[in-house]
Amino acid sequence: MSRRVVIRAPVAGDEAEFLAACQRSRKLHSPWVSTVKTPAEFRAWLGRMVAPANYPLLICRADTGEIVGVVNVSNIVRGLFHSAYLGYYVFAGHEGQGLMREGLQAVMRHAFKTLKLHRLEANIQPGNKASLRLVMACGFAREGYSPRYLKIGGRWRDHERWAILADAKASTKVRVPK
Repeated sequence: MSRRVVIRAPVAGDEAEFLAACQRSRKLHSPWVSTVKTPAEFRAWLGRMVAPANYPLLICRADTGEIVGVVNVSNIVRGLFHSAYLGYYVFAGHEGQGLMREGLQAVMRHAFKTLKLHRLEANIQPGNKASLRLVMACGFAREGYSPRYLKIGGRWRDHERWAILADAKASTKVRVPK
């Protein structure tokens, strides 16, 4: 288990730090993800990311509590499926240090052990090499390709579909260029 990061649910008091982190990370996130920009958008995100269908989780430095990134476990379907989608991003200044890998691994443990999910799926734009390396490092396997899957930045964008099961031992290795 990681000693460098902890995961926790966001609270209203995180608004200023979260918005500042999103602001300083705009260039890093473009064109892969659109983050919240205003206090109203932050409150709307908190309002829609609620259990039992959604669990937003902040990845924070264990030593300082500073927010490193976010992972949204969303659109949870129970019944015969027990599956969810993951959306995530790191904040500028924390990338390339392995903190998101440790955080995503903590989220996976939470999703599989606490939330009792069977499957997690991440849909990633093919050009987002850092995100592809992250899911591969965490054991996800590439399952397919979805043309014009999500509308991001005003455009329908293609995505690769990556998933991991609760009982996964290893992923199918796919080489991603540096």
